[in-house]
Amino acid sequence: MSNRFLPSLAGLGAIILGAIMMTEAAFAQGLKDEGLKDEIASTGKLRVAIAISSAGGAFWSNKAEKGYVGVPVYLGKAMAEQLGVPVEYVAYQNSGQITDAIPKGEWDVAFLPKDAERETKMSFGPIYAVADATYIVKAGSTITNFRTLDQPGVKVAAEYNTTTMRGARAHLKNASVMEYQTYDEIFELLKNGEVDAFALAREELDAMAKKIPGTRVLDETFKKTIVAVAVPLNHPQSLAFVTKFMTEATSNGLLRQAYDNNGLKDSPIRTE
Repeated sequence: MSNRFLPSLAGLGAIILGAIMMTEAAFAQGLKDEGLKDEIASTGKLRVAIAISSAGGAFWSNKAEKGYVGVPVYLGKAMAEQLGVPVEYVAYQNSGQITDAIPKGEWDVAFLPKDAERETKMSFGPIYAVADATYIVKAGSTITNFRTLDQPGVKVAAEYNTTTMRGARAHLKNASVMEYQTYDEIFELLKNGEVDAFALAREELDAMAKKIPGTRVLDETFKKTIVAVAVPLNHPQSLAFVTKFMTEATSNGLLRQAYDNNGLKDSPIRTE
C-alpha cells in the first residue's frame, strides 16, 4: 500500500476513535442524568416544599387564582424544567412543618431558613436570601427596645419550630416565647392585643405594621435569618444539582427574575 494513504487512514482512525469516545461519554452522561432523576425525582415529579402565608418576602409562597406564587415556586418550576420532569408543590403552613415532613419522604427540594438543628436533618445548598430578624410590638405598647421587651410576663409569639423561634428563645431570657402554627393566627393575636410582640424578619414585620395601626417594629436586630435551598440528607447527586442550579441562578439573572416577578423588585438579593 502506498504511503500516501497512511495519513488519511490515520485521520479516519482518529475520527472513529473520537466518535466512540463521544458515544461513551453521552451514554455515561445519560446514566448519570437518570441516576440523578431517580434520586431527586423518584416519583417522576420534582416535589417542591413551600410554606404558604400572606407574609411576603423571599421565603413565603401564596395561593393565587391560577396556582401558587412566590420565589420558591418560581425557582422550583425552573429547576424541574432543567431536570425535564413535572413540578409538584407540597404546601405547608411554616418551615417547621417542612422540617417535620422529612422522615415521611413528602418532598424532594425545599427553600427554607437554615440553622444548626436543621443541618442534622437536611443538606443545604447556596443561600439565596438573608433577612434581619427582630420584633413587632402591639399597639399601645410601652416596649421600645430589646431591654424593655425582655421582661417577665411579656408574651412573644413565634412560628412553630422555626429558626426565628429558636433564635428568639436564645435571645430572650425573661420574656416568654410562645409557638403558633401560622402567620395569620399570630397576626390576629397581635391585632387584638393578645400577645405583646411577634418575632419575624424585619421586611415582613414592616409590611405587617402598615396593616395594624399603632404597632411598631423595633430598631434592633437579634439574628440573621439565612434562607437556602435544601434536600434530604444522603442525597449527594441532588445536593450537587441544586448547588449548581442556584449558583447559576444567581449569576445568570434567574434569581433576580424570581424576586422581580413576585413583588420584590425593590428588594436587594443578599446571599451572605
